[in-house]
Amino acid sequence: MIDERPATARSGGGPAVTESQPVWRLALAGGAPVMTNEWLANEVPVALVYNGITHVVMLATPCDLEDFALGFSLSEGIIDSADELRSCEVVEGCGGLELQIEISSRAFAGLKDQRRQLAGRTGCGLCGAESLEHAMRPVAPLTQRPLVRLPHVATALDALDAAQQIRNDTGATHAAAWVDADGQLQLCREDVGRHNALDKLIGAIRRQHLALPAVLC
Repeated sequence: MIDERPATARSGGGPAVTESQPVWRLALAGGAPVMTNEWLANEVPVALVYNGITHVVMLATPCDLEDFALGFSLSEGIIDSADELRSCEVVEGCGGLELQIEISSRAFAGLKDQRRQLAGRTGCGLCGAESLEHAMRPVAPLTQRPLVRLPHVATALDALDAAQQIRNDTGATHAAAWVDADGQLQLCREDVGRHNALDKLIGAIRRQHLALPAVLC
């Protein structure tokens, strides 16, 4: 029978959309068919709606979506600071989820001026940019460059492996982590898309007002 583990989404997933789901798998054991059950990571359409206007539809794992909204908005340059995102509500729609995001008037005016047609992507983060100028935006230099000793890297990787709840259930998600210079894991976020996982982590760091010297993993 199907595994009865709860398949509930974490923060922001919506009451009826889960981060993973059980499925039947047909296998052969000694030449005989055997039915077993596995867990699959969910990937659902997530529309980011800014001040009532849909900007883009992404495919994402439906968990930590408030973090995703903030991280995506920052990494795409839609807002310059976290306080420009006034609110975010996760709403179930037909066939997916909407992130109904309110941003400052200044940020919304800038968003409209961009006039971009951004194609949804979960991969490298470049797809959908109109030009090389948009794709390769300048990056501010780091003010801190923490050095991490090799044993601490191993500690961080071990902690990351244990923290990936969805990956451990399904074997099918990427993760991004925030660790300190001693290799101690502070935050971890998961998604079927590696770029989404990083956006979720960025949003989580800013929502929790973390300012510790740390590195991404």
